Amino acid sequence: MLQTALRRTARLARFAAPDPLTAWRVWCIRRSGLFDRVFYRGVNPGLHPVYRAFPERHYVLFGEAAGLRPSAGFSPEAYLVQNPDLAGQRSPFVHYVRHGHAERRVARDPSVDPAPPGERPPPVRRDGPPGSDLAAVVHVFYPELWDEIAEALDGCGLKLDLHVTVAERGDASRALVGRLGRERPEARVFLMPNRGRDIGPFVHLVNSGILDSYRAILKLHTKKSPHRTDGDTWRRHLVSGLLEPGRTRARLDAFLADEDAAFWIADGQAYEGRVWWGVNEERVTALLRRIEVEADPRALRFPAGSMYWTKPLTLRMVRGLALRPEEFEIEQAQLDGTLAHGLERAMGYIAAAAGQAIRQTAEIDAGLPRTPALPRPRHVSAFYLPQFHRTPENDAWWGPGYTEWIAAARARPLFEGHAQPALPGALGFYDLGRPEVMGEQAALARAAGIDAFCVYHYWFDEPGGAGRRMLHAPMDGLLARPEIEFPFYLCWANESWRRNWDGLTGEVLVEQGYGPGFEARLAASVAPYLRDRRHVRPDGERLRLVVYRPEDMPDPEGAAGRIREGLRREGLGEVELGAVRFHLPGAHPVPDDAFDFWVEMPPHGLVGPAEVLHGSSGRSRLPFAVPDDFAGMVYDYAAVAAKAVAPERADALPRNTIAGVMPAWDNTARRGLDAHLAWGANPAAFRTWLRGLSEHRLGRSHRGEVMVNAWNEWGERATLEPSDRWGHAWLEVLAEWRGTEPAAARRVA
Repeated sequence: MLQTALRRTARLARFAAPDPLTAWRVWCIRRSGLFDRVFYRGVNPGLHPVYRAFPERHYVLFGEAAGLRPSAGFSPEAYLVQNPDLAGQRSPFVHYVRHGHAERRVARDPSVDPAPPGERPPPVRRDGPPGSDLAAVVHVFYPELWDEIAEALDGCGLKLDLHVTVAERGDASRALVGRLGRERPEARVFLMPNRGRDIGPFVHLVNSGILDSYRAILKLHTKKSPHRTDGDTWRRHLVSGLLEPGRTRARLDAFLADEDAAFWIADGQAYEGRVWWGVNEERVTALLRRIEVEADPRALRFPAGSMYWTKPLTLRMVRGLALRPEEFEIEQAQLDGTLAHGLERAMGYIAAAAGQAIRQTAEIDAGLPRTPALPRPRHVSAFYLPQFHRTPENDAWWGPGYTEWIAAARARPLFEGHAQPALPGALGFYDLGRPEVMGEQAALARAAGIDAFCVYHYWFDEPGGAGRRMLHAPMDGLLARPEIEFPFYLCWANESWRRNWDGLTGEVLVEQGYGPGFEARLAASVAPYLRDRRHVRPDGERLRLVVYRPEDMPDPEGAAGRIREGLRREGLGEVELGAVRFHLPGAHPVPDDAFDFWVEMPPHGLVGPAEVLHGSSGRSRLPFAVPDDFAGMVYDYAAVAAKAVAPERADALPRNTIAGVMPAWDNTARRGLDAHLAWGANPAAFRTWLRGLSEHRLGRSHRGEVMVNAWNEWGERATLEPSDRWGHAWLEVLAEWRGTEPAAARRVA
């Protein structure tokens, strides 16, 4: 003990008063700008605070002799090996900063052969249903370490579907692939280009969808970390913290039961603070903007080592990044600054966007206080657009064959990270002229916890007739197919159709009228649908009808009474009559008690100056530039969500208001450079809104109901349906919130 203390004192004394040669070397290194302080401190977290304050001096006195690296791009050992004329050089880094850098000498180990630039990973397809609801994904860079990982997997006591990616490095890699085929025929094994370390192959599997059906996913890899003296110890700690015989099952159950946990990692692996940025901050910022997440540099916290248990929402967010294999760098022993390093750090921000946390093993063992069970809605509806089929009117106004699929596919991103075009996923570019599609939609909705679709009913009152119907073919086709399950009720979309798509401005295409007796004619129009057995009764007794723009009707209160009377005369009894709480007051004020209930419809009424990030005022709070000719508005999704769930919001609405939410909003497909859109809309942020709704608004929502805007407004990117970018993520988030099984939403389509 005494000798150790004396040695430590002597080192500190030498450090405090360096000799002239040491001082000169330190001066050379500082002057060069090639020493990376952040990197050096980051990969050597155990440095004494005094050494951390003067890292160049520590490197010259002790670090270089110990084989430590001064930056991600320089290896002292490799520098001497690759430059044999420097044999005997006592300070390779000083030589490099004075001469080698200018001479462009090789400064790091090129021992890994780069893969051909055009090489791509193999296609990934599911051969059959999963054997378990748990998966392990293992990346093998060092084949000699496979047995160690396999032993941990076999001893954990879990039934896991095994997916193995093997870096293509020659005969040893191919031999392991063959061995796995013989010894573990049930495993999916992929020989991968040596790009992106363990993270590039993992992203490839995520993007393929092969991991979609699992409740939890374990990510491991054969980590050596040769730049660290404790690389083997670190790897074993990372693995044993996640797979400990006799304890893994209980810990995993606790992790899955914790709705606010996104990652489970080994103890000590939640790295946080600016010191861990390295040279990755700018890259992480750009990466996260792909999914509309802003990274606060002060809030860095991530699962270091890239071994963890995680859940489906994490994978959905990673998929949303839309990373291509060629974006990952070829492996060249980089220690920092690659896309893989950036994505490793981005994981913490992905968790935070969903209001979730990174849990360490000790926290799981300690049984951290969990968030009390939140109230769940009694009934969930979603607005439904019966558009996507050919109509004579659309052919005439927009061109032959037009549906909103054409507008959606033509949309283009207007600025960095703008998620356009928004395109469909599992259901494809469907045609609602086929009633079978509605059955598929209803199955997805039911699995996600949606009780009914609120279908727009387009009926225009015309003098001297029964009125004019539009976009009615899908619902008429449904009535002709009673075997198709499709729970619904109607919302009379009583606004004029205009060329600007907003019902307020531009050339009028179809005028909405309100001639004497329109209420009875409306009742006759909706009666066939209300008589259908699939029409729901949310209160358990009455059929339901919603009016979209009650303030447009002359004498709204009287009109509501006459609509009720018209429905009685149709033999429908007492109907529950509701109205949408629109964002503009309209020509005719509506008393709060004129309708049985009101429906909140975000973003209406939720976007004010405090929520606008970029608009007509010319002042922009966006952290990136938009085109000079952009004349629309960008507002903050998170701020709108916070406003929607605030108690003062409920105070300002009628007591009989159904709370509303929206997954996203972006009408670029309809309005181009005049678009209004919510920045920050992604499945993680949607989860945060839903959780906030349970915590603060649901108890004051009419009968505990919730309305989602919308199921399939593709022209406004307000969709719950599976999408090309997000897969089933919106539905899975909703299913988790409702307390149903999220995997059910994935299995339907």
